[in-house]
Amino acid sequence: MQSAWLDGIVAWISAHPVLAGGVIFLIAFCDALAVVGIVVPALPLLFAVGALVGLGHVDGPYAIVCAGAGAFAGDALSYWLGRLWGPQMRDHLLFRRYPQLIDRGEQLFRRHGAKGIVIARYVGPVRPFVPAVAGMLHMPLRRYVPASIFAALSWAALFLAPGWIFGASYDAVAAVADRLALVLLALAAVLALVWAGVLYTWRWFAHHADNLLARALKWTRAHPIMGRYAAALIDPNRPESASLAILAVCLLAIAWAWFALLATVWMRGEPLAIDRSVFDFLYTLRNPLADRLMAGLASIGDAQVLLPAAGLALAYLIWRRRWIAAAHWLAALAFGLALTTWLGASVDMPRPPTAPEGFGFPSIAVTMTTITFGFFAVLIAREWPGRKRVWPYLVSGAAVALLGFARLYLGAHWLSDVVAGMLLGIVWLLLLGIAYRRHVARSFWMRPLASLFYGAFLVAGFWHAPRAVDTVLTKFSAPPPTQVMRLEDWRQNGWQRLPERRNERDASLRWLLDVQVAGPLEPLQSLLEAQGWRVQPQADWISTLGLLREDARSDGQPVLPATLDAHPEALLLRRDAADGASTQVLRLWPAPVRLADGTPLWIGSTQTLRYTRPFGAFGLWQPIADAGASHRALRASAASLPMQDGARNTGEAHVLRISTAQDQ
Repeated sequence: MQSAWLDGIVAWISAHPVLAGGVIFLIAFCDALAVVGIVVPALPLLFAVGALVGLGHVDGPYAIVCAGAGAFAGDALSYWLGRLWGPQMRDHLLFRRYPQLIDRGEQLFRRHGAKGIVIARYVGPVRPFVPAVAGMLHMPLRRYVPASIFAALSWAALFLAPGWIFGASYDAVAAVADRLALVLLALAAVLALVWAGVLYTWRWFAHHADNLLARALKWTRAHPIMGRYAAALIDPNRPESASLAILAVCLLAIAWAWFALLATVWMRGEPLAIDRSVFDFLYTLRNPLADRLMAGLASIGDAQVLLPAAGLALAYLIWRRRWIAAAHWLAALAFGLALTTWLGASVDMPRPPTAPEGFGFPSIAVTMTTITFGFFAVLIAREWPGRKRVWPYLVSGAAVALLGFARLYLGAHWLSDVVAGMLLGIVWLLLLGIAYRRHVARSFWMRPLASLFYGAFLVAGFWHAPRAVDTVLTKFSAPPPTQVMRLEDWRQNGWQRLPERRNERDASLRWLLDVQVAGPLEPLQSLLEAQGWRVQPQADWISTLGLLREDARSDGQPVLPATLDAHPEALLLRRDAADGASTQVLRLWPAPVRLADGTPLWIGSTQTLRYTRPFGAFGLWQPIADAGASHRALRASAASLPMQDGARNTGEAHVLRISTAQDQ
């Protein structure tokens, strides 16, 4: 959170606190104003304001009053407009484009009366229309005003609270979980984007299917030669014609995108610029907790997970004598796998640095997951009633998005590999979907089949993922350093060329790297353990969730892991204080330089951590300034080993250099 533009905003707010309140008032006012409130992104803006409150840059009660006053003023103007125009409001230029929102607002108001003013404050798009409806229906001011004041103030407090809590706990959480939080936020954003894309695409086609069908029929009459092939898909006497037309339109659009991407990659013979940008960004977010989560998600595209679900679905179709469905199901999987394997052997693309194996263009795992889930959705979607038909497609999109993001995070593929795999899978399942829907009109009870397929996938996924994590992490581990240094050079002055601090975006996370170790870590570990230090195993998700326990002792709570250049700590040692309120830690990572004779080289940081419980919700060991106390404690504990302690040329801090090799 220390970028230049944010620093400028914070400085301006600190210098103009009253004007900052005016900005908050304006945000809430625009959000409450009829029609305007639909397009104003008030939720993220108020979250940002709440974060500034939590960080101490804006007074909390003042922000709530300003936001509440803005919301009340916006509602009041909407109420006045509704009262001024009356029933003619529906025909006014500002409102006639949103009849459905006015109808929903009127239903809400007539059902709940004054309580509807409060309820509408929390009902998304309807929010700015209910006060206008109240004015249109001439609700008395003595009833409207108290309800509006209560709704505005409660809404302001509730919508500022998440950002407020985030800002107040940011410094504590960011000190140990900054990268993890960013990974989870990025994953949530990708899921939301895919979910919205599938949902709104399906809804658009559902609303325009009849119009598309009519245009297609008109085109077939104007083009008798080509039209006879299209006419086979859009026979108006068949109830499936609308679905077939939708699938055909999707096929044309996505096939064009697929071939355009394939041609671009094939001609360049190298990753695209966006491929390298996405890889570099996700590489900077690598951290041990996210690594294990993403390795588990990356395994859901393995044959051990997809085959049981696909095999049971095939067995069910054969048992129910659905021969055509079974044949299409087999064709979907077999031809998809064969085509992807052939393309992977034909397109020569440089691998990402973290993908020594398991790489291919397009991604086989992503393609097969897209085909498996997508064609299964085609099989069962039409059996669902009404709007529920979109759910199989939403589940398919979520599964593919989780897998694709996880493999991108681990560096198993470039972005173009993942996108190409998705597009190829969609093209093939659309082709098969059109063929299947064209020849099969019989309905069947799909609930047992859906339960069997999704249940088998979940069981296989939960069984396989924990067992595959270590293998996946080993396969896609960070590459070894390429820079080489002689041991004598390191001893003399080469140690100064190693990084001074962690390379983090946030200045508070750029810890000093004040320890370097040449040689194996076992002698240092044994010596420190004899001096009261203890090794903490790498914290996993189970121990991390234990931070939520209120009754847990502080000395039993784990220190959360940290990374250096995508590497987790090779060794984490801690020595707890007698009162359990603080602990001294030594973190050691592989150095970004190799020694020429093969001697291991490590770089690390000493810290003093204090145990805190932000908002009483969870416990954290948070780094604090200790004026070099942890550095001196390590030097005293390891005094029997050969060592040197000297300041860098920059004079910022001393670096303790320890040798543990037997011949030193």
